[in-house]
Amino acid sequence: MAAGTLGMIMTSPGQTYTESIFIESLIADLSLSRSLVSTLYSLGTLVGGFSLPYWGQQVDRHGTRKMVTIVSILFGLSLIFMGFVQNPLMVGLGFVLIRMLGQGSLGLVSQTTINQWWVRKRGLIMGISGLMMALIGMGGFPSLVHWLISILDWRAAYVILGLVLLLIMAPIGFIFFRNRPEDYHLQPDGIVLDEPETSQHMLTENPIEINWTLKEARHTRAFWIFGLSLSFYVLAVTGLTFHIVSIFQTQGLDSSLAASVFLPIAITAALSNMLVGYLSDRMPLQVLLSIGLLLLSAALMTAQWLQGTGSVLIFGIIFGISNGFARTLGSVVWPAFYGRQHLGSIYGFTAVLTVIGAAIGPLPFGIVYDLIGSYTPVLWVTAIISVFLGLGSLSTHKPRKDQGE
Repeated sequence: MAAGTLGMIMTSPGQTYTESIFIESLIADLSLSRSLVSTLYSLGTLVGGFSLPYWGQQVDRHGTRKMVTIVSILFGLSLIFMGFVQNPLMVGLGFVLIRMLGQGSLGLVSQTTINQWWVRKRGLIMGISGLMMALIGMGGFPSLVHWLISILDWRAAYVILGLVLLLIMAPIGFIFFRNRPEDYHLQPDGIVLDEPETSQHMLTENPIEINWTLKEARHTRAFWIFGLSLSFYVLAVTGLTFHIVSIFQTQGLDSSLAASVFLPIAITAALSNMLVGYLSDRMPLQVLLSIGLLLLSAALMTAQWLQGTGSVLIFGIIFGISNGFARTLGSVVWPAFYGRQHLGSIYGFTAVLTVIGAAIGPLPFGIVYDLIGSYTPVLWVTAIISVFLGLGSLSTHKPRKDQGE
């Protein structure tokens, strides 16, 4: 869990909450428009995201230890490349690489390796992991990058982040990542099995879970309701986060306050990660999804009325709680509903849905602002859609394989 959680934290250089701190420097130094950078980021996210089913299949085939090493090295090199971009083409290629390898593949393999080792306690474990991810990743990386840019420059900041992936994450992943517990004569949740034959039996006929193939999972209603709802979740969160510095500035607030808002976001996300992780072992996941979407709607509406420190704090708290719901549910729902045996493939496919959301997210925000100089219309529209999805998600339930639903 510790190594997998570090892997999740180290996706931060490829996450929008960190990239948002680089955006203003990219726009200024390379003389790019906000719409162009938004488009390049969206295309990079989309192109990179469509490779995730391939990475998921490789995780199922080769195991998490080998794949985390490969992905960490490639991600580190991609971040170093971002420190040398000179034109829109290089920026677009860099966005493809860091979104594919950081936000996508490293998160996929780290999340998979944690989920492989727990079933009954999965929600609690992912809640703890999510807490650390929120506090250190979302809470620390934006301020760290802002500080690095202020004392060095944005290019040096990218290179430093790349070296951290190469020199820290890749070795730790190689040493500590392990695939399924059945490979070591163990049962999920830490029960030691005496006979090797029993280990294989548990892998194929585990009485505490039912395994679905990706094809079987795609034929269930719950798969698409959760997949599309989480995709929209990511769309709204990515759009809001990508332009958060500009959103603050349009309301008379400076960039340092925009960077600092990630601290209350991270703290409340961490606490809600723990709470949602605990509740996910005890409550229907569709109810938690509905609550999270309604909270997202509240955060989007609050973002329109930022006047000072108090309103910024309220926004950060609501947005953070909503993020906690999304991150935990996105981690636990697929193994909880469809088992662990084909988890890499299922994560790879569902990651495409969320990546499409992440790719689209910055575009409407950037385009609307360039056209009318305000983010208000797009914030209202996304808030209303969140309400409808939140209420609609209550109509689903955990699929049952014997009924095909």
